[in-house]
Amino acid sequence: MGSIATKRSIMTLYSDPLDIYSHRVRIVLAEKGIAVDILEVRPEEVPKEVIDVNPYNTLPTLLDRDLVLYNSHIIMEYLDERFPHPPLLPVYPVARAKNRLMMYRIERDWYSLLEKITKNDDGNARAKLRDSLTAIAPAFTNMQYLFSEEFSLLDCCLAPLLWRLPTLDIELPSQADPILDYADRMFERSSFQASLTELERELREPLYA
Repeated sequence: MGSIATKRSIMTLYSDPLDIYSHRVRIVLAEKGIAVDILEVRPEEVPKEVIDVNPYNTLPTLLDRDLVLYNSHIIMEYLDERFPHPPLLPVYPVARAKNRLMMYRIERDWYSLLEKITKNDDGNARAKLRDSLTAIAPAFTNMQYLFSEEFSLLDCCLAPLLWRLPTLDIELPSQADPILDYADRMFERSSFQASLTELERELREPLYA
């Protein structure tokens, strides 16, 4: 994936081209139009420059001058604070706390199921994820985005998960139409399209080729 450029920066992101945590950071970068060198790295081939600065040898890893960040949640909030336009978290403390709590729940409840499915082909986890997403679908009936009228970090977390549903062999029922409509809106967003690696595009070919 090439650099995303509109603002001058010497920032570098080491990114796994198929990892959901790397993907959501790439969406934030694209949404804000941050100039960054995105280097695709597979987890089994983490380069020495990452190993030297990241004690966990994990992806994504962000280098911004002398700053090194290696947790996607921290990276996303750092980018939102350093490049405040457009804002991706609410201004008021209570709303910000609620958004952070929902991001935690997305990781704890849904990303954990994604990991179980991909690692163990866990049918029970697959059913739980399908049913949980279906249950939240009514929240999108009157909202353009997840619990908001404005695009936020929550959408950066949820959209990559929805993009991966076909590869998880998950088909949402008709009751989930509102979340499917939401997914289509997110997938058509220019920042989402810009965030996709070639490997991620292949997950949905030829639908979004």
